[in-house]
Amino acid sequence: MEPLLKLLRENAALKPHQLAAMLNQSESEVVAKIKSYEQDHVILGYRTILNEEKLGLESVRAVIEVKITPERGGGFDRLAERIAKYPEVESCYLMSGGYDLLVIVEGNSLREVATFVSEKLATIQGVISTATHFLLKPYKEHGVLMKHEVNEERLAVSP
Repeated sequence: MEPLLKLLRENAALKPHQLAAMLNQSESEVVAKIKSYEQDHVILGYRTILNEEKLGLESVRAVIEVKITPERGGGFDRLAERIAKYPEVESCYLMSGGYDLLVIVEGNSLREVATFVSEKLATIQGVISTATHFLLKPYKEHGVLMKHEVNEERLAVSP
């Protein structure tokens, strides 16, 4: 992966002058590359990872295994793209194994997520079955540990 993209993937909050210094490039070169990546849809967006527990947010997230019937001429893509367009859907992936799509959904309550699954997702023609798993507690998200602990372990004293 190109070094600029790697740095942005690790920390999108880095400013162009910081990136330029890290890459031994001029700031204008870095800004131009970023703009080009955005225009070419290589960079699709930027996201901040929040500790929702500290903010007191009570959202509910679920991972849903979805089995679907591939469409003639469209395969899995057309149905997956239709599912991905729902505002409740945070992510949607084509998978190998026992199910076809992995759908990550977010809502304000268990009932809201359950209603989405039963009234919207499961009723789509071509959806064979769903299995919903509610996320209880995040420990690591997008490579970031959710709990920062001060490591005060003392080294063992050897005789």
